[in-house]
Amino acid sequence: MADQTHVLFVEDDDVIREATQLALERDGFAVTAMPDGLSGLESFRADRPDIALLDVMLPGLDGVSLCRRIRDESTVPVIMLSARADSIDVVLGLEAGADDYVTKPFDGAVLVARIRAVLRRFGHAGGDGRAEPRGAAGTGGVLAFGDLEVDTDGMEVRRAGRPVALTPTEMRLLLEFSSAPGTVLSRDKLLERVWDYGWGGDTRVVDVHVQRLRTKIGQDRIETVRGFGYKLKA
Repeated sequence: MADQTHVLFVEDDDVIREATQLALERDGFAVTAMPDGLSGLESFRADRPDIALLDVMLPGLDGVSLCRRIRDESTVPVIMLSARADSIDVVLGLEAGADDYVTKPFDGAVLVARIRAVLRRFGHAGGDGRAEPRGAAGTGGVLAFGDLEVDTDGMEVRRAGRPVALTPTEMRLLLEFSSAPGTVLSRDKLLERVWDYGWGGDTRVVDVHVQRLRTKIGQDRIETVRGFGYKLKA
């Protein structure tokens, strides 16, 4: 397991859990599968996996609450699994700190691709033991925008001199904005650059992460340009 990417998979449906575990293991991942939220939380704390896949509907402790518990303790990447693409649970999961979501029923190849895309952003191995780093946007050094400072070398953010804790996805999003202050970035462009989607994805992922980022760096720092996207105020 030491040479493999460790996936924590929490799913209460026995058939889905067993089939998905086998599929991920065939692709080179080491998988710990748990049937409910409480056992999933215990496993996370004991094993500290590289990524967590959480079903939204779980007995005991639901997936959104489990995601929130994990996010309180770690910046490990989290992907939510939802049975409905239009469910409010998708947004709730993202607001709780998830980095992405996949709609059930899902194709195994699609799930693996999404896992590897998230892991690339976090600098983890891609399931076959090979590291898949991805360079961050930015020109290096410390960039200042009012009371906001972005250290693109040290991957640190300060607001009014105080450190701001960002998840890796939030950090990548801020790096994209800070590399082109005053430039409008479309949701599709952000999906491509931050989430590594070479195809059209759900822009709610972008919207929720922008809102989460705003709460940390200042609500007025990122401006919405209706019909086009977002831009960082220079």
